[in-house]
Amino acid sequence: MQQRNLGNSALVASALGLGCMGMSISYGTPNDDESTATINRALDLGISLLDTSDAYGGGVNERLLGTAIRGRRDEVVLATKFGNRRNAPDGRSVDGRPEYVRDACEASLQRLRVEEIDLYYQHRVDPEVPIEETVGAMATLVKEGKVRYLGLSEAGAEIIRRAAAVHPIAALQTEYSLWTRDVETEILPLCRELGIGFVAYSPLGRGFLTATITQVADLMEKDRRHDHPRFQRENLARNRPLLDPLQSIAKECGSTPAQIALAWLLSRGDDIVPIPGTKRRGYLEENLKALNVSLTGEQLESLEATFSPGAAAGTRYPAKQLVGLGI
Repeated sequence: MQQRNLGNSALVASALGLGCMGMSISYGTPNDDESTATINRALDLGISLLDTSDAYGGGVNERLLGTAIRGRRDEVVLATKFGNRRNAPDGRSVDGRPEYVRDACEASLQRLRVEEIDLYYQHRVDPEVPIEETVGAMATLVKEGKVRYLGLSEAGAEIIRRAAAVHPIAALQTEYSLWTRDVETEILPLCRELGIGFVAYSPLGRGFLTATITQVADLMEKDRRHDHPRFQRENLARNRPLLDPLQSIAKECGSTPAQIALAWLLSRGDDIVPIPGTKRRGYLEENLKALNVSLTGEQLESLEATFSPGAAAGTRYPAKQLVGLGI
């Protein structure tokens, strides 16, 4: 397994990680047995970075992951997040208060059944709490040995700079894929300036770049993508032609569209670690083969021309979820 350092930190992870969110929410009915088998297969194949959050199913995903890695803790770079609250009794959808940071961490440690979290992210930035206070509380967790490294998710440039001035930030986790390239303008260069690693979530465009979702009927009834603008009927029809060059290059390489999309992202820099999510072993193994795909300069140019920034029809999140994102 290829390894990559997350920025200037000493944290080393597999070049591809595993996003675990979909095992518990958003993409159809959960299957804990298959999800557990997928997590263990990932470890067998050398994938070390496992990503979850206390927001995924109200802690359900953390419990699943904690159970799955029992006896294999030393093989895992364990990443989780706090601060993105769903259905909170006090109505706070985002919470970065220092007292909440501590409470959230303690709860995650219990659900994960571990004594220390390798990479602890603020899931969303709280506009009502200065980032210095939030990161200061996170830094205290590092001093206490409950967290090894700190991260931010979907933070803007100013917030990243201010956070890094308080405590080293090992990684920024933000959406990045062929059809979501917003980070290339300011965020990714800033991460490189500050020595912050980049963890790319939704590197397969929430499944669109697998070329298996070409019409609304391809989504299951309870699939969260029904609410996403890019998967609405009209936008999906406009986005469908973007797949043609991707599928053509996949055929040339004897690969799948998903493998080509991941290979493109891996080619963007050794400081980038994609975390494609899946709850099935077959897709996990397919994704991992992207590490063996080498794209030519011509193929890279073709992909980047087709998926130029802004080429996708529709925003990447529904309007209410776009509020508070750094980009």
